[in-house]
Amino acid sequence: MEYHTILFDLDGTLLNTLEDLRGAVNHQLSVSGLPQRSLAEVRQFVGNGLRNLMRLSLPEGCSDEEIDRHTAAMRSWYNTHDRVCTRPYDGILPLLRQLREAGCAVAVVSNKVDEAVKDLCAHYFGDLVAIAVGETEGLRRKPWPDTVELALRQLGAGKEGAVYIGDSEVDLATARNAGLPCISVTWGFRTRKELEEAGAVTFADSPEELWKLLQKS
Repeated sequence: MEYHTILFDLDGTLLNTLEDLRGAVNHQLSVSGLPQRSLAEVRQFVGNGLRNLMRLSLPEGCSDEEIDRHTAAMRSWYNTHDRVCTRPYDGILPLLRQLREAGCAVAVVSNKVDEAVKDLCAHYFGDLVAIAVGETEGLRRKPWPDTVELALRQLGAGKEGAVYIGDSEVDLATARNAGLPCISVTWGFRTRKELEEAGAVTFADSPEELWKLLQKS
């Protein structure tokens, strides 16, 4: 395998977190007496961190201070309710085991808060993921390349032989900004059509197909 360093997005790529994210959003909207959001709406809102998710979920016209207050409350609730419905997608755990057996270095780079990324990866993946990096103070989050570059440094790996795998337009831009090839998965939070419109050219429709693509590289 030419790809020996595999960097994954988390939400919509390794874990289906959508129901728990909607639960956190709607809990905060409910306690504030605001209209609820559908699963389809939340699916479109995710990808750029919890603050952006909350901003898009709130009615238009909210001030930055209101958005920050709602985000802090939503984040606090989500941190204790992030494993209710969240599960790895079918085939992900076997894929991660295959990557370990092949000697690949595996990291997760997400726009979730760093503590939550590390906690979820440890809980669901154990030692199958060597490094987990989330939103970190002092670093620009995706699509800037900062967190990808941090993960590579922590892995002790360069960009040669590395690939970024994700499910959204944010992941495509992240890979591009980091100077890495990107494989877009179609089982996540964006449709294949949306990914194509964002410039995706390499697709995996299942973890099994992703494994074959990585082997062919």
